[in-house]
Amino acid sequence: MEQVRSLSQLIEEARKLCSEKGRKRISVAMAEDAGLISAIEEARKLGLVDATLVGNSEKVKACIEEAGANETDYHIIAEDNEAKCGIVAVTEVSAGRADIYMKGQLHTDNFLRGMLNKEVGLRVGKNAISHCYFHSIPGYDRVIFIADGAFNMYPDLKMKKDIVQNTVNFARSLGVDTPKVACLCAVEMVNPDMPCTLDATALVQMYKRGQLKNCIVDGPLALDNAIDEEAARIKHIKSDVAGRADILIVPQIEVGNALAKSISFFAKGSETAGLIVGAAAPVVLTSRADSPRAKLLSIAGAVMLAHHQG
Repeated sequence: MEQVRSLSQLIEEARKLCSEKGRKRISVAMAEDAGLISAIEEARKLGLVDATLVGNSEKVKACIEEAGANETDYHIIAEDNEAKCGIVAVTEVSAGRADIYMKGQLHTDNFLRGMLNKEVGLRVGKNAISHCYFHSIPGYDRVIFIADGAFNMYPDLKMKKDIVQNTVNFARSLGVDTPKVACLCAVEMVNPDMPCTLDATALVQMYKRGQLKNCIVDGPLALDNAIDEEAARIKHIKSDVAGRADILIVPQIEVGNALAKSISFFAKGSETAGLIVGAAAPVVLTSRADSPRAKLLSIAGAVMLAHHQG
């Protein structure tokens, strides 16, 4: 497939894929928000998804009406208990009746308990599940992926390895055949007093020995020389990744969270979406404050990943 280079293009590519292979079904936990249903309705009209909406049936129906949608286009499962909404919604996915698990108005801890439930959750083996922000930024000819700025707080080396592979697999679902991965630190040189530079060096060795697949990994790299070729040239960094990174792997959650939100708020004209990746199915974990557009983009990304995972 053609490489997705913007989030507007993402929607078009998702439409093409669904027209060829069929829609995906999304299961929404506590779908009691009209803005959320507006995004789902748009995705439905675009031919991306059908939806199962879990929650208080009267509230869900009222939100469908407020969103200007028709309740006959949706499968509604009545569940008044917030804690149980996550379990009911994720069970639809683990049982094969839906392809994507999405957060509605329930609190994040209840949503994640559903995802990680030992009986009906979506964990795969012992591998870490991780979050990925993905962005369209004016002036860049590609989507920029940032991991992990929302789920794993202070990952060790093993978790970072899983985060890299999870993010690579997602990038590949958007047509980036061999993503370039930059392991971000404050400096470009290995410094024993800065543990993240040691982790970056270890990840590069894992890549060179085939432990990380379908990507190119380099680091430590600072943000400037990871994404700007001129900065890399001035600092005499010769690398297949420097200046051209697709994926930015951050050392800890504060870095990733601040970086992703700085793009959203400082880079006018940018667009941001996010997914949890590395689970048995795509997981849409958006903020209740996110715009319907951001939720639509996250759904489109989840649809692409669901098709890629088969």
